[in-house]
Amino acid sequence: MRFREILLMAIGSLGANKLRSILTMLGITIGVFSVVGVMTALEAVKESINSGLNVMGAGVFSVQRMPAIQTHSTWWKYRNRPIITWRQAEQFQKLMAEYTERICVKISNDFASKVSYQDRETAPRMGIVGTNEFFIFTNNHKLNYGRNLTSEDIEFARPVVVINSAVERVLFPQENPLDKMITVGKFRYRVVGVLEEKGKILGDDQDRLMLIPITRFFGEYGQGNRWQSISIQVQAKSLAEFAQTQDAATGAFRSARGLDAEDENNFELVTNDSLIEAFDKVAVIVQIAGFIISIIALITAGVGIMNIMLVSVTERTREIGVRKSIGARSRDILKQFLLEAIFLSELGALGGILLGAGVGNIAAKLLNADMIFPWFWAIFAIVICSGVGIVFGIYPAWKASRLHPVEALRYE
Repeated sequence: MRFREILLMAIGSLGANKLRSILTMLGITIGVFSVVGVMTALEAVKESINSGLNVMGAGVFSVQRMPAIQTHSTWWKYRNRPIITWRQAEQFQKLMAEYTERICVKISNDFASKVSYQDRETAPRMGIVGTNEFFIFTNNHKLNYGRNLTSEDIEFARPVVVINSAVERVLFPQENPLDKMITVGKFRYRVVGVLEEKGKILGDDQDRLMLIPITRFFGEYGQGNRWQSISIQVQAKSLAEFAQTQDAATGAFRSARGLDAEDENNFELVTNDSLIEAFDKVAVIVQIAGFIISIIALITAGVGIMNIMLVSVTERTREIGVRKSIGARSRDILKQFLLEAIFLSELGALGGILLGAGVGNIAAKLLNADMIFPWFWAIFAIVICSGVGIVFGIYPAWKASRLHPVEALRYE
């Protein structure tokens, strides 16, 4: 028999038992979906990060209380670290003066604020950041117009604010906001500048923050709880001096913390590279978990395929006897039943790939990452599912091919 005839007969046999075939394929679909969906979302996010998605500016690292990415176990490990205080930040700035001029000190409130002007107001979703004049340089922000915070604003704790583009659109649709007095929560500030729109990074809206002098922040919001810690961002003079500046910062902050030589660091130095490295570590764990779930589902589905094919052989014993009696060879019967098992696996794989790629890209889109198609994982799924079809279909196919035509014709 020609291969095309064998394939058509295999497809026809599966079509005659649609519900059974669909339920068998469903196991394969779930297995493939679990790995393709996870890998699609992770690859899309990783591609966005590696293509230049930097939270901080060039040559910038952050000194902070906790690691940038935490798991439940690491949070419990670091939760008792002391916060970074304003006194420590000032001491650190003095010690680092010879290494760099750009040191951003910042702290934010733990709640969203409503901003109002005359009879207009925003939704209660704006964040206040107490900082100094270096924030826009170390955090990849730009001024649209107006001015930045100045050292005098910090020194005299002036009630001034640099607003974001969202506040500008809502409160000042047809007028210039500069020098206007706005109310943020229960405090009033004079607008001195407007930030350019930055968009989202991994689902985090970068245009919800407003900048006020950090000294003003302490006067109005305080640093009253054990979780509200200052973070410090340092920009090296050049990329060539980046490593040297990091080493100097470690020593300077240990001194500001009052640590002895034998004490471990109770703070973290975070860079763009360390953020990517931390994400990669988390991604590997998720990939392994998704792969294990997929393998378990595929093995379970393979057992289901073998069971269904054995039932099919029993039901079609007389058909096999008729075909053999008119000249069908054992290898033709073997090919037909093996093709049925592979075809079931491949259809399930196709459904899993389409479903996984769709759900994975939806998750990536929610994190503001570009949509991709996981070609590698799609090909990998097809190859693995072909193997599943062969491994779990070979015994039923062999059993069908070994039936004696006379005994098969007698079967009732």
